This record gives sequence, C-alpha cells and structure tokens, in this order.
Amino acid sequence: MFPIAMNGSKHLVLDRRKFLGVAAGLIAAGVLPKNVLALAGPYTFKQGDYDISVVSDGTLLLPLSLVGPDAKPEDVKALLGAMVQGDNIQVEASPLLLRTGSDIILMDTGGGNFQPTAGKIADSLKAAGVDANAITKVIFTHAHPDHCWGTLGADGKPLFASASFYMAETEWNFWTAADLASKMPKDMEGMVKGTQGQLAGIKDKVTMFKPGAEVLPGINVLDTAGHTLGHVSFELAGGDGLIITADAIINPMVYFPHPDWKFGFDADHDTAIANRKKLLDMASGGKKKLLGYHWPYPGLGIAEAKDGAYVYVPTA
Repeated sequence: MFPIAMNGSKHLVLDRRKFLGVAAGLIAAGVLPKNVLALAGPYTFKQGDYDISVVSDGTLLLPLSLVGPDAKPEDVKALLGAMVQGDNIQVEASPLLLRTGSDIILMDTGGGNFQPTAGKIADSLKAAGVDANAITKVIFTHAHPDHCWGTLGADGKPLFASASFYMAETEWNFWTAADLASKMPKDMEGMVKGTQGQLAGIKDKVTMFKPGAEVLPGINVLDTAGHTLGHVSFELAGGDGLIITADAIINPMVYFPHPDWKFGFDADHDTAIANRKKLLDMASGGKKKLLGYHWPYPGLGIAEAKDGAYVYVPTA
C-alpha cells in the first residue's frame, strides 16, 4: 500500500497491485499508450558551472481529481489535454544529474517500487553514461516516495554507495520523528514507514541544510514549503538563473494560469499557494528559467506574467 496525504483530513491509498492491473487494462483498452513504461531523455544543457541532464525515473499515473480539486473537472481536463487518461493523469518523474569538476550529483532518487511505471532511474543513468557508484552527492527536494524511494536497493543498502546525501533539516526531522506513524492516519502508515526506511539507510551519510543556504557552490536553497513541511526548490547561478521547482509547481499548464488553485497532495494548501506565487513572481520578474520534476519532458521553460497570472513558455 502506498498512502499519500490529500486535502488535510482526506487520504488516497495507492495499491501497487491494483495500480498494475489498472495500468495493464488501460494499455490493453488503448487508453494508455504501449510505451507508457518508456524512458525519456536524457536531455542535457549547461547552467553556470554545471552540465545538467534531465533523466527519467519513468512516469506516474495519478487521479485527475487531485488537480484543482475545487475547480470544474472540464476546465482542468481542457488545460491538461493529452495528459488526461480516463480518470487519471500521466505525469513524468524527472530527477536531475548535475556534473561539475569531479562531482556527479543526483537531485532526487526517484520512486523505487512506488509505482510499477516508476523506479527506472538505473536505466536512465546508464543512458546518460553514469554508473550509480560514480554519483558523489545526492540532494533531495523533499521526501515524498516518488522523490526518495529510489535511495536504497533491495538489500537495504544505498544504491549510490559512494555518495554523500543532503536534505533540508525541517524535512528530515519531520519524516524521521519516531512517533510520526502514530500521529498519522492508519492508511498512511505504509508511506511513513517506507520513507523512514529509506532515510534510515543513509542517516550516517546525510548533511542537513536550511533555506537561504548554498547547498553546493552555485546552488542556493529556496524555501517552498507547503507541498511538504520542509519542501525546497533550488536556484542555480548562471545567466539569469535557473529555478529547479521540484513539486512547488506541480504542472505548468494548470498552475501558471491558476496559481491559486489547490493540489490534492499539498500538505498545507495556503503555504503551498503563497510559495508557488512567490516562485512564479521571482521567475517572471527576473526572466529566470524554470525546471519542473513532473512537467512534460524535459520540463524546461519560462513564466511570462499576464493578466494577474502566468503563461508557460517551454524552452526545450
């Protein structure tokens, strides 16, 4: 079972076996394409001192009802277009590979066994010409399953055995609290224990950071709490700057024109909305590029302010 918090007091339970059956049925019925498991990329570009490759952990299939739950479903569907697959949406899961000097850095490790269409990071790294043992550092944006359950192998040991790990202090403290599972609804116990197991496996190799810090040279930490308690985004130096949004802006087609709409997986809607608007203001005002984890691949674009909202302009 893979439970995820939704809308505060409500919860959604994602069962892996049920998901696999549904996905197979949708493929057979022609609702999902046969290449639903296919990997995208890698897509590589230069930003400051870093060579960046957008790699793929596969895709996720999520309930359409999570997107703008207070909006009219037909309006949401019109914005999402081809991403809509029946009552679900298919989204990318795109960790980042950053190279500079002798460092090979992975940002988020993907979802492991979270969903059968995810957990493809090893194949994607091979396509980028990188062995898991060559990764020197791993930086997390937050500890939701699709961003961190690819940290350990089946033997409980880190897949990136040579790497040191970095996570926001608030995020780490929330997920590793010994009494967290007892404070959460019963159907979230699987997610909590799964995440805690992943983090326990790297506890002796992790370095904490706070928003406002420079986690590595040229990589500044932005406070984008709301999706989770300690969710962070990053701004990379170079040119006008690049903002790695992670899940602060889950989808550009919906949340650029409607930044005040809710997203069902956000833990604190008001904080998430405020930080989403702040990020979009920052990007549009400074002409900074944006990169999103779940955006249509490779997820690189800019935000243009228009009529009190924003327009997404892909740049790749």
